[in-house]
Amino acid sequence: MGVTVLLISTLVVGIGATLVMDAWAMVLRRLGVTTLNYAMLGRWAGHLLRGRVHHAAIAKAEPIRHERMLGWALHYAIGLFFAAALLALQGADWLHAPTLLPALTFGLCTVVAPLCILQPAMGAGWFASKTPAPLRNSLRSVATHLVFGSGLYATALLLSLV
Repeated sequence: MGVTVLLISTLVVGIGATLVMDAWAMVLRRLGVTTLNYAMLGRWAGHLLRGRVHHAAIAKAEPIRHERMLGWALHYAIGLFFAAALLALQGADWLHAPTLLPALTFGLCTVVAPLCILQPAMGAGWFASKTPAPLRNSLRSVATHLVFGSGLYATALLLSLV
């Protein structure tokens, strides 16, 4: 597989998996479940660029210009990064015959990012410990990242059929 095809495949798998995750979030929101507001991710990233990593409560931090757009762009960039990491670990051959277990396992591993990096930095604590329902919120993150993993698999499977 050539470099160009691999790069395009990585883009397709990363965007596809992130879209699956976003569809899951839309379903949750329709059911009345609160999901991550990507403007807050953009706000955090904007402050990070100014040298501030940790916030007591990101929602109370000074808004950043274009934070919603920045947050959504970062959300998709992270999805692309994770897809590239999966393909680096599995090898390009996985794209020809994708299997579910590596994608789900990798998706599950990606939950470390929000639970141990992003949530503490945004003021929610490790494993959402500073939220009113830490276990429920952590399990929701796990479920969402398993959905992302299934999106990695489903997108790669569709791509392999093309």
